[in-house]
Amino acid sequence: MKIEIKDNCPLNNFEPCKKFDCAWFCQMKGKDPNTGEDVDEYSCVVAWLPILLVENASQIRQTGAAIESFRNEMVKSNKENAISLIKKVDKNLLK
Repeated sequence: MKIEIKDNCPLNNFEPCKKFDCAWFCQMKGKDPNTGEDVDEYSCVVAWLPILLVENASQIRQTGAAIESFRNEMVKSNKENAISLIKKVDKNLLK
């Protein structure tokens, strides 16, 4: 079931949409974050906000996961370096 949305503008006192005469009417190209389907259509920026917010949240989650993974690798590397440095210092003290 596809819901038909009325063609009125909340930015213009709910008058009919001005389409290409409005600066907020733009083309979006890319992939729908919910379905993965290609998107290439014109619509009001206000109407695109929910989709853009979902995509933004997804990108933030992915970035957070990548940063956490990088941090874990750095902690592991720093620990290994500290252990090898301590071993090296201990060998020099025993001489």
